[in-house]
Parts: sequence; C-alpha cells; structure tokens
Amino acid sequence: MVEALKKNGKISRKGPVVLVIMDGVGFGKYKDGDAVAAAMTKNLDKLYAAYPWTKLKAHGLAVGLPSDADMGNSEVGHNAMGCGRVFSQGAALVSESINSGKMFEGETWKKLAHSAASKGSTLHFIGLLSDGNVHSHIDHLKAMVERAKKDGVKKVRVHALLDGRDVGEMSAFDYFDPFQSFLESLSDDSFDARIASGGGRMVITMDRYNANWDMVRKGWETHVLGEGKQFASAHEAIETLRKETGAIDQDLPPFVVAENGKPVGTIEDGDSVILYNFRGDRALEITKAFEAKELAEFDRKRVPLVEYAGMMEYDGDLHVPAQYLVSPPSIDRTMAEYLCATGIKQFSISETQKYGHVTYFFNGNKTGKFDEKLEEYVEIPSDIVPFEQRPWMKCAEIADRVIKEVESGKWDLIKLNFPNGDMVGHTGVFEAVVCSMEGMDLQIGRIWDAVSKAGGVMIVTADHGNADDMYEHGKDGSLKLKKDGEPKSKTSHSLNPVPCIVCDSAYNGEYSKDLKTGLGISSIPATLMNFLGYDAPADYDPSVITLN
Repeated sequence: MVEALKKNGKISRKGPVVLVIMDGVGFGKYKDGDAVAAAMTKNLDKLYAAYPWTKLKAHGLAVGLPSDADMGNSEVGHNAMGCGRVFSQGAALVSESINSGKMFEGETWKKLAHSAASKGSTLHFIGLLSDGNVHSHIDHLKAMVERAKKDGVKKVRVHALLDGRDVGEMSAFDYFDPFQSFLESLSDDSFDARIASGGGRMVITMDRYNANWDMVRKGWETHVLGEGKQFASAHEAIETLRKETGAIDQDLPPFVVAENGKPVGTIEDGDSVILYNFRGDRALEITKAFEAKELAEFDRKRVPLVEYAGMMEYDGDLHVPAQYLVSPPSIDRTMAEYLCATGIKQFSISETQKYGHVTYFFNGNKTGKFDEKLEEYVEIPSDIVPFEQRPWMKCAEIADRVIKEVESGKWDLIKLNFPNGDMVGHTGVFEAVVCSMEGMDLQIGRIWDAVSKAGGVMIVTADHGNADDMYEHGKDGSLKLKKDGEPKSKTSHSLNPVPCIVCDSAYNGEYSKDLKTGLGISSIPATLMNFLGYDAPADYDPSVITLN
C-alpha cells in the first residue's frame, strides 16, 4: 500500500488532465523516411506553435535497456510512463542472468535440462530469431544451446520465428544462416541440434491481446505437430517462400524442416520446451496453448506432456507461465496506485493492439485495477486486417469515447493510446504511415477542442519512435536503396526522442513555460501528478515543469 499524495497548492484546473500517447511517434533524424514530418498534421502543428514542448528520451538506458544502442518499445515505455522511475528491463535482466550463470543455476533450467538429458528426449526452443532485443536476442538462445550440450542434453530443436520488424524487413538470412552454422559446429555424435520449423512473427505464434488466435493455431500446428509445407532447410524455406509470396520476413508463411517426408522436430511426450522470448505480450497465448488443460480458442489435436517454461514470468498476477527462467522486474508504487490512494478517478482506453499497454504495462505489469470504484478501462476491438489496409485504425472510435468522458466531468485523469504510428509503422508502407498520422492528427484536434472547453490540460507524448524513421540509412546517413531504386523500408523502432507537449488553455503563471530538457519519458507521471495538483513521490523522476 502507498500513502496519498500531498497537494502542491499550485495548480487547479476545472477539467481533467488528459494524457495522449501517440504510440511510435518521434522526431525524425532524417528527412527521407520521416512519415511524421511528411504528414499534414495541422492540429499538432498548432499545438507546437501555441504551447510549450520538449523532447524526451524513450530508448536505451532511459527506459531500463542495456545500452543506448537499444531501441525502446511499447512495453518498457509504458512501464516507465506508469511508474515514474527506470527499472532494468527484460533484455538487461536476461543478459545479466546468463552472464552471471544465475539462469543455469536456477531450478527451472536444471529441471528442464535434466529431464531432457535423463530421458534422452528433445529440448525445444521457440522464439524470435534476431538481435532486435525487443522480444528476444539470438545471443540468449546460443548461450542456452551451448549450456544444454554441456548439461548432457542430446537433442535440441529450434522453432525459429522470422523478425523483420525490430530488425531489417528482409534480414532473416543474417540470422538464420550463421545460426545454422553455429548449430552445425556444436553437433557431433553425442549432440544433435537443428532448426525444426519457423514462420513470420505476424503470421504464426506471436499474437497478443487475443486479437487473432488463428496465428497461435498455425504456430501450434507448425511447431508442435509438424504440419505444413516441408523443406530440407530453413534457408530453402525462406528463399522459396519469399519468391512465392513476395512477403517480407514478418509476413512469411509457416514452414517445417523435414527429412524423407518426416518433420525433424515435432514436440512429443517427455520433451522439454522453452519459449525464449522475454517480452510478455506476445508470449501469453502460446503459453496458454501449452499449459491449459482445456482450450476453447482452437483444437490442439494433440497435446504432448512436456516440461514447459518461459524465459520470464509474463504475467506476475496470474503467474503465467508456471515455470520461468528469469524473474521480471519488480515494479512497485506506480502512478495509478498512488492516484487511487489519493482518490483520483482515472479512465484508460485504447484499441485491442495497445489496450494492455495503458492498463497492464502502465500499472507495472499488473493485471486488474487498483480500485474498482475509481478506475474504468475500455478496450475498442481492433480490426483483424493488415494495418496498412486500415491505417487510421480505431483512432476515431477512441476519440469519440474520450470526448464523451471529458464532457461527462466524471474523471480527473484520462489516458489513451493511439497505436497508429507503431502498428502501421511496422508494416514499412510509407504512404500508409503518412495516412495514419493524418488520421490521428484529426482526432487529437477533436480531443483538444473538448479538453480546452472543459478547462482541462492535455499532455501529448509518445512511448518510442517508429513512424519518424521509415527508411533504412547507412552509418554515414545516406539513404539505402533497393535494386529498383526505391528506398529500402525500415520496419523497426527508432532511437529518436519523442515529444512532450503541455497544452494548458487555463495557464495562469503557476509554472514556468520553459520546460526541462534532457529527461526521459519516466518524467511523465510526476508531470501528470503536478497538473492534478499534487507533488510526486520524492524518488520519482522529475516533472517536465517547474512550479513557481
């Protein structure tokens, strides 16, 4: 339990404080490929011109990742914006656990490795094969395969998902080919390690928020049952499927590696399975498929009796999975908890793709509410179509509901997430991203009209960059081109800073309009608390405003 916040006696507003999170919208480093700058954003332009704003860090050390070379992401970004401090996050925790040997000394690793070694059964690894460091890192997988051999495991099979989202859109061979060579170098008469199956991350296995369970079904049939189009190797599969479909890596169909018509790595009774992705949102559904006694979402056909573990505990409240290798950060004393203790009424909304971010991740990886009487969560169902086909997504529906709630006068704090910049940004389709920005801008204008009429404050920010960096550039800043002369699309997040615009139509000199610089997005909670009329906890990162 936390104590109620203390009033600052400085700021009082008639209307609510509204936090608008433009997911994946930063300040571009290059003119070429900056879809945010290319879009016609009349409303945002007016806000920048009329109100104070600053740039915030949203990647690397500022959000708890190992280094400033690491891209921020929506999970760590919303953690930071929800708890007001920086915690070491998934990638850093896993790397530390592996480097120190703590992971391999843990009971879960020992149990799974010993089970496979003693039975002569297979140890399976399922996850994203890249160094994107958002969901997984290939170095973590390599370390575990090496340790498995050392611990006496005889057979390892890797079910490798293509990335093309947190790394280059057509970069799969940069990971699959060297990794295949790595496995071959380890294999001998006593150890057999191979890639057994795969597919694009946006086609199989890695669905989230129950948006499209058919992805999980396809993953189950591919990894577990060995059903699907067969190839002699992962390289052959990727090369062939690219030619047949024209798809980029994240959208590549599933494949099964086979010999003489027989899959090389189905998952059987007595095997051990590790989902080596460390991020929780796209790990929960495949975990449920392995752990649930009964599953309503699809017919599993066959459910092998295995020892299953995740890289981390993906849901700390529901304790999912039952077994995991590395404990997630223990995030306490979040903003929402403090506000509930203070009696502040809060409303949170997004569409399915980011609903968990303004609730679960914002609340420190906590499922459920801190106070049922003070909080309301609303999820707008997302379209189940490629995002480039509906780049406006559900921003209008989100705005409709936010405006209704602003006008109701019921809430002290309203927070919302527009997923457009991130979800459409990941498609690599520049024109669609420009459209998504313009659609979002229209809704921000509508929301600001309602907030200003109500006498409230609107803070506009983002969790990381993406839409601001849609083309690949070389280290010298030169634009990378495809063979046809078109710019090479970039589908990953950027390292760029993000905005923080303080829109306050009732300003009366209570704070300096010269906003602080050099801060990270973990400064958002203290800022919101100040505008709600309270001082932030002493150990929270500083507010962007200085009270007079």
